[in-house]
Amino acid sequence: MLLDTISLVLVIVGALNWGAIGLFNVDLVSSLFGAGSMLTKIIFSLVGIAGLWAITILFKDKVPMDSRD
Repeated sequence: MLLDTISLVLVIVGALNWGAIGLFNVDLVSSLFGAGSMLTKIIFSLVGIAGLWAITILFKDKVPMDSRD
């Protein structure tokens, strides 16, 4: 599902940003788009919403690998 893929990409972006903050004390999103800018706030909000959506992915029915075509 497209929404799942977009959500996972945004969650990965958020995870990489938090990793950069933890390891290097660098906020990549704020560095690229400006600390406190509207675009930075939108990106952080979208990452947060994607994280919430990713929770639903955990509870979706899974198709076993051997039954996929």
